[in-house]
Amino acid sequence: MTKRTIVSCAVALLALSACSSKKAASSFDANGTPTASASVAGPNPATGTKPVVEVPKGPAPTQLVIKDLIVGSGAEAKNGTSVKVQYVGVHFADGKQFDASWDGAGPFDLSLPGGVIKGWNQGIPGMKVGGRRMLIIPPDLGYGAQGYPPVIQPNETLVFVIDLLSVT
Repeated sequence: MTKRTIVSCAVALLALSACSSKKAASSFDANGTPTASASVAGPNPATGTKPVVEVPKGPAPTQLVIKDLIVGSGAEAKNGTSVKVQYVGVHFADGKQFDASWDGAGPFDLSLPGGVIKGWNQGIPGMKVGGRRMLIIPPDLGYGAQGYPPVIQPNETLVFVIDLLSVT
């Protein structure tokens, strides 16, 4: 083997190991922003796997928190576009899943802004295809005082991890 071939193989192995790494954290920084909240497997969530959502520690935020876990490189979601997403939703209080498109329903199509909760309408624009974003949605941008019993209790804070698959 030539020296150039050995170096090329080493670079390829480093790139592959970086792609397969998992990132996880579960706390807030000094500004109250989650440092991360989902285990992320694979380099491209659009063709990847369902994330494991870990709710950040600390009190529930009172404003929408938007955290890009993976920044996409494709088309950008904007108001007036239609998007296709995969998502997982969990309760902030206990981290238990209440909904996930990954569990059989398949990707979800919506127009922005659309007939979804305000937290999604405010939190999805700006994402790029291939991206994975966490939204922590306070009650006033979610289901509010009425909740969505029995799945979502009144005044409940929600956590979603959303993968953007396409924009049209």
